[in-house]
Amino acid sequence: MNICVKSAVAAISMSSMMVVPFGSAIAQSTFPEKCKSDTSMAEMPMMGGNMPMEGKGAHPTGDLNDHQKASMEGMMSMHQNMMQGMMKQDADTAFACGMIAHHMGAISMAEVELQYGDNDEMKATAQQIIDAQTKEIEELTSWIEKEVK
Repeated sequence: MNICVKSAVAAISMSSMMVVPFGSAIAQSTFPEKCKSDTSMAEMPMMGGNMPMEGKGAHPTGDLNDHQKASMEGMMSMHQNMMQGMMKQDADTAFACGMIAHHMGAISMAEVELQYGDNDEMKATAQQIIDAQTKEIEELTSWIEKEVK
């Protein structure tokens, strides 16, 4: 198994161990079933730029603070869903599914800001992101439900 696949498997395994309570839009949004790939994560082609999960440069979860752990959870979930969505054979479907995952990632990041941030301007921006991205997820999901067989 190559190092990229090992890193992805480790990231996904680690993300399932981190439980972060989210009470707003991301908890209510789920990645559409029609966006999920039949290809297993181990079979998906991997791109460069993986974050090291062990060894020099790695950040074991014990060394991360709460907002970093929450951010990592959201990032890993987004990447897994984005990779699945982009594996769809139809370009329009792949785009819509990839964008849903991307927007879910943005919402997750914004929720971390609302939970841990102190700056009122950044918290207002985070709420604006949640509102806008939630609407776009609903629109994209509606298109998928209507158009994707």
